[in-house]
Amino acid sequence: MQFRAYHEVDAGPLNGVGLRRALDSLVRLTRGTWQSWHILRRERPAALLLTGGWANVPLALAAAVRRVPMLVYLPDIEPGLTIRVVARLAQRVAMTTPQSAAYFRPGQGVALGYPLRQAILQATRAAGLAHFGLDDHLPVLLVFGGSRGARSLNVALAAILPDLLERAQVIHISGTTDWEESQARMPQLSPQQAARYHAFPYLHDDMGLAFACADLALCRSGASTLGELPYFGLPAVLVPYPHAWRYQKVNADYLAERGAALVLPDEALAKQLWPTLCALLDDAPRRQAMRQAALSLRQADSAERIAELWLSLAGQEVG
Repeated sequence: MQFRAYHEVDAGPLNGVGLRRALDSLVRLTRGTWQSWHILRRERPAALLLTGGWANVPLALAAAVRRVPMLVYLPDIEPGLTIRVVARLAQRVAMTTPQSAAYFRPGQGVALGYPLRQAILQATRAAGLAHFGLDDHLPVLLVFGGSRGARSLNVALAAILPDLLERAQVIHISGTTDWEESQARMPQLSPQQAARYHAFPYLHDDMGLAFACADLALCRSGASTLGELPYFGLPAVLVPYPHAWRYQKVNADYLAERGAALVLPDEALAKQLWPTLCALLDDAPRRQAMRQAALSLRQADSAERIAELWLSLAGQEVG
């Protein structure tokens, strides 16, 4: 499908802001609804695909008036306020997990999994080991915190890195924001340790290869972990981001309760990260059990199934 055009509409947050900001947002949302009306009249879409973000609200309001069918996609398990509002106007909600159904009208939600890029889906362990120059006989720990990284993960990793590299190989994605500072904090490594440490500020298409060859992950628990970790059957130590609403905690608990991950609070990293990683790296049977638990949650065709549901709302035949 070709990307044809890009439009902007005014919008603004109403939740968790002061009175002045809320009044400004109301004005912007009203203006954005008018803008959305004209866009929909000009483009005449058969159906809309919406997700989180306040820019979706004026578009959804205009679409409801114009009777344009809407599909909402919920990446996390628990919906934010925007998705709760937009879902009231939508016909269907595509959910990552069945646990989200309780937030919507009976029969409105359908669990279709988390859509993954083709570069992720096509990655193999053999290709990942070759790409990063890794030894298949030594466990591989993948550490990442999103495109901007996670400073607390980087700091905690630096404190245990020499000892960790005696037990495992490490693929460390520090994030672009923390790359230079993260590297400056890294202690002097021996030649053997340096050969086992593979650091990057960011990975894009190569991220699938990193997932595919890893034996254990240490990461945040954003929505993508609900798709990426199960797809590769990758056991994980999840450290939910502590300075936001509880979405990441809910995601982490979902995987942990099903035996696919362990949850480690951010404030416990300094004391608990080393013994937690040692216990998992030294226990291959336990990692295998976690791998099987993760694989049981895998949905490999999520993108296609979401697209099919969207097309069905548009009245187009699928096949």
